[in-house]
Amino acid sequence: MSFLTIKDVTYSYQGINLVIDRVNWSIEKGEFHCLLGKSGCGKTTLLKLAAGLLQSNGGSIQLNGKEVMKPSTECGFVFQSPTLLEWKTVIENVLLPISLLRKITEEDRKNATNLLDLVGLASYINQYPMQLSGGQQSRVAIARALIQKPSMLFLDEPFAALDAITREELQDDLLKVCKLHNTTVLFITHDISEAVYLSDRLAVMAEGKIAYESAVDLPRPRIMKMRYEPYFNEFCLNIRHIMGREQL
Repeated sequence: MSFLTIKDVTYSYQGINLVIDRVNWSIEKGEFHCLLGKSGCGKTTLLKLAAGLLQSNGGSIQLNGKEVMKPSTECGFVFQSPTLLEWKTVIENVLLPISLLRKITEEDRKNATNLLDLVGLASYINQYPMQLSGGQQSRVAIARALIQKPSMLFLDEPFAALDAITREELQDDLLKVCKLHNTTVLFITHDISEAVYLSDRLAVMAEGKIAYESAVDLPRPRIMKMRYEPYFNEFCLNIRHIMGREQL
């Protein structure tokens, strides 16, 4: 059995409007999967179902062999907005998930400092969110999601509001940290090149269904020049056509 298994899952709002229509998807341990799709296709809803934030109307979702019934401490979450607490410092924001469960230890502080170092914020630990750029706030949100060493990470368009260069830098940071911890990832995006660059495997959603899926045959580690090579651009163009956009 895969690490995350979604089998014949359906979901309707108030039992009327069908949003997810018998979706099947699986992710192996340590893999990075992306879901692409236009607004309203159901990709964020599917992520929330997989994360236990919503309950399906039918089918089953299993994480590490256990039925998903509610959010688990085995999972980390990063959403489009960093949602940092303005009155807490960077390191306090990173440690927030632990502080809600128990007293913070020196080992916790060391782990938080190491994570901030990995995402390039070692010198910002005592700053406040208002003193950070949007990209730096997103890095804090990633570190916070990883502080409890989750085996599964769910990300819902976390870089959508950032400029192109900052987004690419954060993509590299995310890949580096997830590789280091062997974290399994489900990442939602509407950006084709982002999905291709990050993914071991990607899927395109349309009208609540998986319309297309494919492995991404790029070596790891991913590096910037791959974005300009023929395979990458041809793959992106194919996905663009599949998503129903006009032909170039």
